[in-house]
Amino acid sequence: MNVQQMVLSLAGGLGLFLFGMKLMGEGLETVAGSRLKKLLEKITSHPLLGVLVGLVVTGAIQSSSATTVMVVGFLNAGLLKLEQAVYIIMGANIGTTVTSFLIGLNINDLALVALFLGVVLIMFFKKKLAQHIGMVVVGFGILFTGMDMMSGAMEPLKEIAWFRDMMASFSNPVLGILMGALLTAIIQSSSASVGILQALAASGAVNLGGVIYILFGQNIGTCVTALLASIGTNRAGKRAAMIHLLFNVIGTLIFIPVTMFVPYVQWIEALTGDPKMQISYAHIVFNIVVTVLLLPFAKYLVKLATRLVPGRDSEYEEMRLHYLDERILHTPAIAVAQVLKEVERMAQIARNNFNLSMETFFKPSPDKVQQIKQNEQVLNYLNHNITGYLVKIHALDLLEADSRRVGSLFHVVNDLERIGDHAENIEEYSQALGGDRPPFSEDAMAEVKDMWSRTLKIVDESIGFFLKNEPDQTVRDDIASQEDEIDELVVALREHHVQRLSKMECFPETGMIFVDILTDLERVSDHATNIMYAAFDADGA
Repeated sequence: MNVQQMVLSLAGGLGLFLFGMKLMGEGLETVAGSRLKKLLEKITSHPLLGVLVGLVVTGAIQSSSATTVMVVGFLNAGLLKLEQAVYIIMGANIGTTVTSFLIGLNINDLALVALFLGVVLIMFFKKKLAQHIGMVVVGFGILFTGMDMMSGAMEPLKEIAWFRDMMASFSNPVLGILMGALLTAIIQSSSASVGILQALAASGAVNLGGVIYILFGQNIGTCVTALLASIGTNRAGKRAAMIHLLFNVIGTLIFIPVTMFVPYVQWIEALTGDPKMQISYAHIVFNIVVTVLLLPFAKYLVKLATRLVPGRDSEYEEMRLHYLDERILHTPAIAVAQVLKEVERMAQIARNNFNLSMETFFKPSPDKVQQIKQNEQVLNYLNHNITGYLVKIHALDLLEADSRRVGSLFHVVNDLERIGDHAENIEEYSQALGGDRPPFSEDAMAEVKDMWSRTLKIVDESIGFFLKNEPDQTVRDDIASQEDEIDELVVALREHHVQRLSKMECFPETGMIFVDILTDLERVSDHATNIMYAAFDADGA
């Protein structure tokens, strides 16, 4: 094999390896998406539970970098606290060793069988679950095919003198760690860079003693992905990326003297004669030991990260998304749960703004007027940005129930924004009446208050009905009946007002405002009822 063939074979093998790992991760994540969501929802500050979650999630998606990026996104979206995230990050470092262990098992012969079975599942089964499992199996086969190609391409390297000399220089801790960190930072995957070491070892080009420091450096290099992902996040997100880096740097500083003054390499080599499995064991021991050692000091890691990333986030600005983050899109089930939280927040703002506008109508308040205007700007902002986020989520590979739910949210968000518009209209009527406003009659005021109460009841029940996500035909009929009553009441109240005007019980100047406010209240009830119906669209009813 000449140099050109070797380079092409190595590049092709690496490409297949990375693609296979990505396919496996995406397939596993899709299959287990809802379960991952439930795991994350049950996270407490209990250390072992957090470590277990990090291990399981990373084992599923085959990348500690991806898990840490997810954690950064969760922190930025307010789904996690930093004190919880530190344990997940520790578990992620253990979970990332799964790939190296699988590679060390020498099951290359199963690769072609896996490819065949995976393609059959994808092409001949209509159920999405079967197709996603097929993705996992195909990814498994492609990963090992790529690994076999890399091992074959690297075999001639053991005969090349300059390569042997270069690898010998990496027995220097500083050079070895820098090389490992650089390699992983370029590839953006410690699993892949460790796989390259295993391919070299399988070809006989290197041994564990010659690459042990490169292995340590690879754990540091994998932090680059999370550090890049933390750019533009809040301080909690940046601190999570810093904790990931600190964990691996401190771990490396612990293991350098261990490797230099204790027969650590010889102990690992005594466990197995397989060079690939030796590297895997060294990788596993490093991450488990460092996790065990640092687990009692997790809160100090948080404090150190806080010092290295100083300052505090300002109080949440209303004009931003509280629960949504682009990084969460990598986990569709969690993205759906988070967008529901953001819509719930928007619903609360719309409901409160409607109530504020009615309070202002009956008792003018400059402070409340200002608050209504600010809330209306926030509602417009949320409408635009949540809709954009929903478009991105809808393009993901969602479960059928989640797909229907997301589809219904487009309508809900629009209806909430329209409720906000009508609230602003009502506030403007209050301004139009002025300080020395001609009074409505007591009957007119009582009728508006009754309409306000009825409309607010429909708003609250419809929003609660949608968020509960348990469509009930009885409740649906009750809300629809209330909305019909409001429509009939508006007709009757308009007639009452005409009669009052003819008797000079109300002033003509206020006549049009009375009619307009009835119209806005009716429209608010219409949009609220639309939200209720959206619950049935989401449920497929």
